Amino acid sequence: MILVINGPNLNLLGQRQPDIYGTRSLDAIAREVQAAMPDSHFEWFQSNHEGALIDYIHEALNYQLPPRGIIINAGGLSHTSVALRDAIAAVAHIIPVIEVHISNIYAREDFRHTSLLSPVCRGTITGLGTDCYRLAALHLATLR
Repeated sequence: MILVINGPNLNLLGQRQPDIYGTRSLDAIAREVQAAMPDSHFEWFQSNHEGALIDYIHEALNYQLPPRGIIINAGGLSHTSVALRDAIAAVAHIIPVIEVHISNIYAREDFRHTSLLSPVCRGTITGLGTDCYRLAALHLATLR
């Protein structure tokens, strides 16, 4: 199983700034990723609340079998949340975590150029649109 965690405002994908984030909803992205990897199981989660994201990451340690990995698009929290960074660091030695950003954070406002999460993640995919989810999932599926 691969957990896909989405942070604040990502529930508005498809409606919010389509010139930056595209026209696909989070549900459509989930269907596309599942169709691309029919033999994999995904659990998708979205919250606009930092604490809910942290709790969800912590709960991953309680699965009977650890998830194959976590894909996280923390939205704006990527640039501000030490608490979310610490939650990822707490699980990353057991569960690999890939950070994704639909837009190229380095081509946007200066405050988006630094992710607090990147240093504790296995890798980061940024600027490839919604394909970032599928690419992260493909990578996690190949890990032993």
